[in-house]
Amino acid sequence: MTAVLVPKTTLARKEQVTRRWFLVDAENIVLGRLASQIATLLMGKHKANYTPHVDVGDFVIVLNAEKVKLTGRKLEQMSYDYYTYYPGGHKIIPYERLIEKHPEKIVELAVRRMLPKTRLGRMMLTKLKIRRGSEHRHQAQQPVPLDLSDGLENAIKKLTG
Repeated sequence: MTAVLVPKTTLARKEQVTRRWFLVDAENIVLGRLASQIATLLMGKHKANYTPHVDVGDFVIVLNAEKVKLTGRKLEQMSYDYYTYYPGGHKIIPYERLIEKHPEKIVELAVRRMLPKTRLGRMMLTKLKIRRGSEHRHQAQQPVPLDLSDGLENAIKKLTG
Protein backbone atom coordinates (compact mmCIF):
# COMPACT_ATOMS: atom_id res chain seq x y z
CA MET A 1 0.00 0.00 0.00
CA THR A 2 1.49 3.36 -1.01
CA ALA A 3 0.91 6.52 0.94
CA VAL A 4 -0.20 9.61 -0.95
CA LEU A 5 1.46 12.80 0.20
CA VAL A 6 -1.03 15.63 0.48
CA PRO A 7 0.42 19.13 0.70
CA LYS A 8 -0.82 21.00 3.75
CA THR A 9 -2.22 24.46 3.31
CA THR A 10 -1.51 26.77 6.21
CA LEU A 11 -4.29 29.11 7.22
CA ALA A 12 -3.33 32.40 8.79
CA ARG A 13 -4.46 33.29 12.29
CA LYS A 14 -4.94 36.83 13.50
CA GLU A 15 -2.22 36.34 16.14
CA GLN A 16 0.35 35.43 13.46
CA VAL A 17 -0.29 38.38 11.16
CA THR A 18 2.42 41.02 10.80
CA ARG A 19 1.09 44.26 9.43
CA ARG A 20 3.06 46.85 7.50
CA TRP A 21 2.25 50.48 6.84
CA PHE A 22 2.23 51.72 3.25
CA LEU A 23 2.18 55.32 2.06
CA VAL A 24 0.40 55.95 -1.25
CA ASP A 25 0.38 59.25 -3.14
CA ALA A 26 -2.91 59.55 -5.06
CA GLU A 27 -1.79 62.44 -7.24
CA ASN A 28 -2.68 61.85 -10.92
CA ILE A 29 -3.76 58.22 -10.38
CA VAL A 30 -7.13 57.12 -11.74
CA LEU A 31 -9.62 56.62 -8.90
CA GLY A 32 -10.82 53.12 -9.81
CA ARG A 33 -7.33 51.70 -10.30
CA LEU A 34 -6.17 53.30 -7.07
CA ALA A 35 -9.15 51.94 -5.14
CA SER A 36 -8.71 48.37 -6.40
CA GLN A 37 -5.01 48.36 -5.52
CA ILE A 38 -5.70 49.79 -2.05
CA ALA A 39 -8.45 47.21 -1.48
CA THR A 40 -5.98 44.46 -2.38
CA LEU A 41 -3.52 45.80 0.21
CA LEU A 42 -6.22 46.12 2.89
CA MET A 43 -7.46 42.55 2.32
CA GLY A 44 -3.94 41.13 2.21
CA LYS A 45 -4.29 39.46 -1.18
CA HIS A 46 -0.72 40.46 -2.02
CA LYS A 47 0.61 38.18 0.74
CA ALA A 48 1.42 34.50 0.47
CA ASN A 49 -0.54 33.71 3.65
CA TYR A 50 -3.80 35.29 2.43
CA THR A 51 -6.80 33.72 4.14
CA PRO A 52 -10.28 34.93 3.16
CA HIS A 53 -11.82 34.72 6.64
CA VAL A 54 -8.91 36.40 8.50
CA ASP A 55 -7.88 40.03 8.27
CA VAL A 56 -4.26 39.70 7.11
CA GLY A 57 -4.08 43.05 5.30
CA ASP A 58 -1.81 46.01 5.86
CA PHE A 59 -2.40 49.64 6.81
CA VAL A 60 -2.57 52.17 3.98
CA ILE A 61 -2.15 55.94 4.19
CA VAL A 62 -3.41 57.84 1.14
CA LEU A 63 -2.09 61.35 0.56
CA ASN A 64 -3.28 64.06 -1.87
CA ALA A 65 -6.83 62.70 -2.07
CA GLU A 66 -8.00 65.91 -3.74
CA LYS A 67 -5.64 65.32 -6.70
CA VAL A 68 -7.05 61.93 -7.69
CA LYS A 69 -7.92 61.70 -11.38
CA LEU A 70 -11.33 60.85 -12.81
CA THR A 71 -11.42 59.84 -16.48
CA GLY A 72 -13.90 61.02 -19.06
CA ARG A 73 -16.75 63.22 -17.88
CA LYS A 74 -17.24 61.42 -14.57
CA LEU A 75 -16.60 64.60 -12.59
CA GLU A 76 -19.73 66.20 -14.09
CA GLN A 77 -21.87 63.09 -14.54
CA MET A 78 -21.33 61.00 -11.39
CA SER A 79 -23.02 61.70 -8.09
CA TYR A 80 -23.14 60.28 -4.59
CA ASP A 81 -26.62 59.69 -3.26
CA TYR A 82 -27.94 58.56 0.09
CA TYR A 83 -31.21 58.44 1.96
CA THR A 84 -31.75 59.92 5.41
CA TYR A 85 -34.89 57.80 6.13
CA TYR A 86 -36.99 60.93 6.51
CA PRO A 87 -39.68 61.97 4.04
CA GLY A 88 -38.00 63.79 1.16
CA GLY A 89 -34.64 62.71 2.50
CA HIS A 90 -33.09 61.44 -0.74
CA LYS A 91 -29.92 63.50 -1.08
CA ILE A 92 -27.85 63.66 -4.26
CA ILE A 93 -24.40 65.28 -4.20
CA PRO A 94 -22.50 65.67 -7.50
CA TYR A 95 -18.86 64.56 -7.47
CA GLU A 96 -17.77 68.09 -8.40
CA ARG A 97 -19.09 69.44 -5.12
CA LEU A 98 -17.97 66.38 -3.14
CA ILE A 99 -14.37 66.64 -4.38
CA GLU A 100 -14.26 70.31 -3.34
CA LYS A 101 -15.62 69.77 0.17
CA HIS A 102 -14.62 66.18 1.09
CA PRO A 103 -12.14 64.65 -1.40
CA GLU A 104 -11.21 61.91 1.06
CA LYS A 105 -14.84 60.72 1.00
CA ILE A 106 -14.57 59.87 -2.73
CA VAL A 107 -11.56 57.63 -2.19
CA GLU A 108 -13.12 56.02 0.88
CA LEU A 109 -16.36 55.21 -0.95
CA ALA A 110 -14.51 53.72 -3.92
CA VAL A 111 -12.40 51.48 -1.66
CA ARG A 112 -15.34 50.53 0.58
CA ARG A 113 -17.31 49.23 -2.38
CA MET A 114 -14.40 46.93 -3.33
CA LEU A 115 -14.08 45.33 0.11
CA PRO A 116 -16.26 42.49 1.46
CA LYS A 117 -19.68 43.64 2.64
CA THR A 118 -19.31 41.98 6.05
CA ARG A 119 -17.96 42.72 9.53
CA LEU A 120 -14.55 41.73 8.23
CA GLY A 121 -14.79 44.31 5.44
CA ARG A 122 -15.66 47.04 7.94
CA MET A 123 -12.65 46.05 10.04
CA MET A 124 -10.44 46.22 6.95
CA LEU A 125 -11.68 49.73 6.19
CA THR A 126 -10.49 50.97 9.58
CA LYS A 127 -6.90 50.36 8.40
CA LEU A 128 -7.32 52.98 5.66
CA LYS A 129 -6.16 56.50 6.50
CA ILE A 130 -6.95 59.17 3.89
CA ARG A 131 -5.52 62.69 4.06
CA ARG A 132 -5.81 65.89 2.09
CA GLY A 133 -2.46 67.28 1.09
CA SER A 134 0.91 65.64 1.58
CA GLU A 135 1.10 65.75 5.39
CA HIS A 136 0.17 62.86 7.69
CA ARG A 137 0.51 62.11 11.38
CA HIS A 138 1.70 58.50 11.17
CA GLN A 139 5.47 59.03 11.08
CA ALA A 140 5.93 56.85 14.16
CA GLN A 141 4.70 53.81 12.21
CA GLN A 142 7.44 54.35 9.60
CA PRO A 143 5.27 53.85 6.50
CA VAL A 144 6.94 52.55 3.36
CA PRO A 145 6.27 54.72 0.26
CA LEU A 146 4.54 52.73 -2.46
CA ASP A 147 4.41 53.97 -6.06
CA LEU A 148 1.19 52.58 -7.55
CA SER A 149 1.48 54.43 -10.86
CA ASP A 150 2.86 51.34 -12.63
CA GLY A 151 0.73 48.75 -10.82
CA LEU A 152 0.64 47.02 -7.46
CA GLU A 153 2.60 43.94 -8.52
CA ASN A 154 5.54 46.02 -9.75
CA ALA A 155 5.49 48.18 -6.61
CA ILE A 156 5.57 45.10 -4.33
CA LYS A 157 8.40 43.58 -6.41
CA LYS A 158 10.45 46.78 -6.00
CA LEU A 159 9.97 46.61 -2.23
CA THR A 160 10.89 42.97 -1.83
CA GLY A 161 13.95 43.09 -3.97
